[in-house]
Amino acid sequence: MQVSINVNGNQVNEEIEDRTLLVHFLRDQLLLRGTHWGCDTSNCGTCVVWMDGEPVKSCTVLAAMADGHEIRTVEGLEQNGQLDPVQQGFMECHGLQCGFCTPGMMMTARALLDRNPDPSEEEIREAISGQICRCTGYATIVRSIRWAAVHEASTKQGSNS
Repeated sequence: MQVSINVNGNQVNEEIEDRTLLVHFLRDQLLLRGTHWGCDTSNCGTCVVWMDGEPVKSCTVLAAMADGHEIRTVEGLEQNGQLDPVQQGFMECHGLQCGFCTPGMMMTARALLDRNPDPSEEEIREAISGQICRCTGYATIVRSIRWAAVHEASTKQGSNS
């Protein structure tokens, strides 16, 4: 079947098999390998992308279901050569070790900060609770997301002055 999907601001028209999962479409057909494929059961959260601005686990969404929709992947966080504050926060606060869960964590974190620009540690932990990290113990991930929130707030205050 033919699908037309806006991916990171670019309209793509591709032929797919009906049963193709969105994660495989992104990785294998569009070569956007930032989205990781982990469990195929929606348990780990490594495959989180946005569909029409909402986080979804792309291992449980058929690419056909994304036809006519807007998809944003971790590659779409960077804008005009500038890292998103979430990406920068993960660098500054060492929010990753092996990096496998990182793209999904970043997409979930960005969605959280878009809804709540100043989340508490508890709110951050709840937001990422649908994702598994086997390396960090989550402390540096939470710290990275808080860094992004604080940095983003100070950047916005500086531009309002």
